[in-house]
Amino acid sequence: MNLRALLPFAFVAVSWLNMSEQAIAQAVLEPIARTIECGKAEVVFLAAAPKGDRLLVGTAKGADVMDLETGKRVFHLAFLEDDNETVYYAQFNENGEYVMLSGFTGKREIWDMKTGKKEGGNLANFRWMPNSLAMKERNLKIGNSPFDRFYQQESAQHGELTAKADKHGAVVFTGKDGASVQTLLFPENKDQQHRSPCLFHGSEFITGTDNGKVLFYTLR
Repeated sequence: MNLRALLPFAFVAVSWLNMSEQAIAQAVLEPIARTIECGKAEVVFLAAAPKGDRLLVGTAKGADVMDLETGKRVFHLAFLEDDNETVYYAQFNENGEYVMLSGFTGKREIWDMKTGKKEGGNLANFRWMPNSLAMKERNLKIGNSPFDRFYQQESAQHGELTAKADKHGAVVFTGKDGASVQTLLFPENKDQQHRSPCLFHGSEFITGTDNGKVLFYTLR
């Protein structure tokens, strides 16, 4: 057998293996697949509607309900809690007709997703939403300071892949062995305390910046 004749094939095989290893070392594909603009306020929390057609973006200035197909705003929810507009947690009901918003004290508000208006009825009628004890477990409770931050999505799991928020708004992906797989850096973030929300939704990873941008990455 002519070994010299096999050398080109060996080189191609090694190159292919190296490229495969590099691909495996990626959690999401770069660059960003698409971006949705939500004003200039820090993006704090993300929640996908049950039907998968809308995304609620909790920010430091209320919440925006965005159409996922067009990227356009459907509603702005003018959340206000003790003179603070930051939405730290949100949860849709089963069919997406209502969403609960909460801020730093754990106070719960229900908003109608057909009208974009806040419900003024008895909260006891909405049995699907977390109770006050569950909100305390999220560290959202009366007595909190509005100057503290209560990020709720500093990590997310997708199979054996884990996404974790890091300082300066970075996101670090780790595999099943805990080893770092990929890091997303966002130099545009100016707030050193910002922790990018981590959300896996379908075939995408979604996060947000401190200046109102929601970023979509395609999972590898």
